[in-house]
Amino acid sequence: MDQVFGAVDQQRAVVQSPCNPAGHMIKYRPRKSDTADGKVAQSEATVTDGEPQSRNAREQLSPPLKTQTSIGQASRWWRHFVYRTECLKTTWKCRLAILISVILIASLTRGFWIPSLGRSLTCTEEVGPSDAILVENFDPNYLLFERAAALEKAGLSAKVLVPTEASQDDPEVADTVSQGIAELMARVAQVQSLKIVPTREIEPITLNAAYQIRDFLTKERLRSVIVVTPAFRSRRSSLVYRAVLRPAGIQVYCMPVFGDNTPENWTATWHGIEDVTEQFIKLQFYRFYVLPLARGGAAAPARRTEP
Repeated sequence: MDQVFGAVDQQRAVVQSPCNPAGHMIKYRPRKSDTADGKVAQSEATVTDGEPQSRNAREQLSPPLKTQTSIGQASRWWRHFVYRTECLKTTWKCRLAILISVILIASLTRGFWIPSLGRSLTCTEEVGPSDAILVENFDPNYLLFERAAALEKAGLSAKVLVPTEASQDDPEVADTVSQGIAELMARVAQVQSLKIVPTREIEPITLNAAYQIRDFLTKERLRSVIVVTPAFRSRRSSLVYRAVLRPAGIQVYCMPVFGDNTPENWTATWHGIEDVTEQFIKLQFYRFYVLPLARGGAAAPARRTEP
């Protein structure tokens, strides 16, 4: 019986105190796996007395080292093509709060920016005795002819010029339909002295029309002109005509004509919003792109517009 219990104690000692082939005691420390339940999935063997690890222990630890080495080499190779970074993005709540804030600020300050934006598109009304009255007829508007007739009756000028689209066959002759519409509105507005000026529509249209009108004024020896133009287009027209006509020694006056939309009420209709938005964009385009190139002698490439 003593021999049996002795053998059992010896086996228990072997199981509880394993040793490596060198005779050193090995202690097993559990290492947690990356699983969600946190149970022990692997054991790591270390030598308790600080001696070199056994061959079996080194063989068990060598595969992770090889894996980390291959991952490091791959990372060094991929960093030439892709990289990882961190960024901050706004949430939908933040974007919604910004949108509501912008709407509230625009609503509270609408009494300031609405008339300011409208007036920024309008030239300063300035008239004086001139050799001719020029009606901007790019978009036929009867109110322009009415104002030109009033200026003519006031004795500011005895001649009214109306640019119209030139014929496709002969650029020196006005298109029959465009000329007929202009003559009809002038007759209804009681314009006394009307002169049709054929112009070709070459982009940028306003700038090239101003060049053609300059040539006509120079040929006719006219030294001053009153430009009658729609109000929200008038600032752009004033800039263009003064940039083109003043170097030729021609004095330019500006007469803006308002319709139903004014700087104070243009947001009341969708048509007014569309008109102001379009004229604002075109004004910036001419101010910062077309006119600087024209002054430098390198105007934008011109091309004839299709009918």
